[in-house]
Amino acid sequence: MTRLMTTAAAFALLAGGAWAADPLTLQLKWVTQAQFAGYYVAKDKGFYGDENLDVTIRPGGPDIAPTQVLAGGGADVTVEWMPAALAAREKGLPIVNIAQPFKASGMMLTCLKESGITDPKTDFKGKTLGVWFFGNEFPFLSWMNHLGLKTDGGPEGVTVLKQGFNVDPLLQKQAACISTMTYNEYGQVLDAGLKPEDLVTFKYEDQGVATLEDGLYTLEDKLKDPAMEDKLVRFVRASMKGWKYAEEHPEEAAQIVLDNDETGAQTEAHQVRMMQEVAKLTAGSNGALDPADAERTVETLLSGGSDPVISKKPEGAWTSVITDKALK
Repeated sequence: MTRLMTTAAAFALLAGGAWAADPLTLQLKWVTQAQFAGYYVAKDKGFYGDENLDVTIRPGGPDIAPTQVLAGGGADVTVEWMPAALAAREKGLPIVNIAQPFKASGMMLTCLKESGITDPKTDFKGKTLGVWFFGNEFPFLSWMNHLGLKTDGGPEGVTVLKQGFNVDPLLQKQAACISTMTYNEYGQVLDAGLKPEDLVTFKYEDQGVATLEDGLYTLEDKLKDPAMEDKLVRFVRASMKGWKYAEEHPEEAAQIVLDNDETGAQTEAHQVRMMQEVAKLTAGSNGALDPADAERTVETLLSGGSDPVISKKPEGAWTSVITDKALK
């Protein structure tokens, strides 16, 4: 009897080990919000579980650099913008894009109409422009280089105001324009009382200087491990299922995000609006990176005058190995 019980216990342990989900950690670029709804939806709806994955989602914040977290081994995958990833890669971090859920850029400058700015090519000179840093400044600096404008505050260039992650500089008229995302800060400006007719917006997409945002990145050595490669394939497949579900069910996706917001700082109305706008950026993407989009990003960063964000075309900065297997 004792032998039978011991054998049964051993089989139970083996079965438990066989069914234990594979752990994977995702580092977000920013705090818990609908910008990352696809991942929260994939976890909440069991899409990761269906792929035998136990995914830990770590929120970002103003003091968290995703590339540094990845470099330090704190995450297996991170969400990052391609300009920041390419800049880190050129400095020696072997970071690689493995999937691209966001097809379009949501970045833009939002300006007060009373500033008199109607055309970036002629009206930015001499103005103060709010810009995020911590890697978010690269698309802006490239744009200014394209316009031939220095960013040192001289009369022939622009004055860069290091913008916090809020819209106060515009509301307090400390800057003629501030950085905003279509899905986030622009709505905050409207919530603060300004009307669309009080504003002029310039989307990076419309200006021909858009770069890829919110891609999924890992390190080269992880791609050399067959077991990790298999986990990444399953992760990307489940994540894209989450994104497509979020696109089709924005209200439910927003609620899932709110349920995962431990800070309690988010509101339902803001998250629903954010999800509706984010869906416009993920629409048309099945997760596979379009090489033409990546090359456009590289050309934008390289052709930015005397001080480009990167100095040469990257090699090995993106791969289709994961999405080829995940989407077949």
